[in-house]
Amino acid sequence: MVNGENVYLRGFGSFIIKERAEKTGRNISKNTTIIIPAHNIPAFKPAKSFVNQVKNA
Repeated sequence: MVNGENVYLRGFGSFIIKERAEKTGRNISKNTTIIIPAHNIPAFKPAKSFVNQVKNA
């Protein structure tokens, strides 16, 4: 994932990289707006077989 590639584990799930868009945020204590730049975050998507096994356990 560090190299920008997704990781797939058969029967368990996928670790993927999601891109977050740029947005504006507020600093309430100073009453100012800041721009939060676009960035990548890790995410996990479970496999269907894994979800079914957890539901039936």
